[in-house]
Amino acid sequence: MDWIAMATGFILILMGLYGALTNRNILRIIVSFSVANTGVNLVLVAVGYMRGRTAPILDEAVPMTDAVTRIIDPLPQALVLTAIVIGLGVTALMLTYAYKLYEEKGTLDISKCRDLKW
Repeated sequence: MDWIAMATGFILILMGLYGALTNRNILRIIVSFSVANTGVNLVLVAVGYMRGRTAPILDEAVPMTDAVTRIIDPLPQALVLTAIVIGLGVTALMLTYAYKLYEEKGTLDISKCRDLKW
């Protein structure tokens, strides 16, 4: 099961990179980066998964003495949650730049934007 999540994550990363490199429409590039970001998050979750272990909640079900061998490390899950929030902020920033580009140039095609000056 964990290798399926890992393979799916790598496929999403490759699909996102392919879409970002082959499209000329800035909105499609932004969606491609979001797909690649989702793939990275899925790979991080798959790396942190350990078969046969339980959630990192200490209660009656998991005694304190067996906690080291029976629970999953919560750090990869926390990193993925942080990455989701950062990805949302970066996506919002890219969409804002795309909107400003459309207002100024009247197009979302990046091949028509040849200006080097701000």
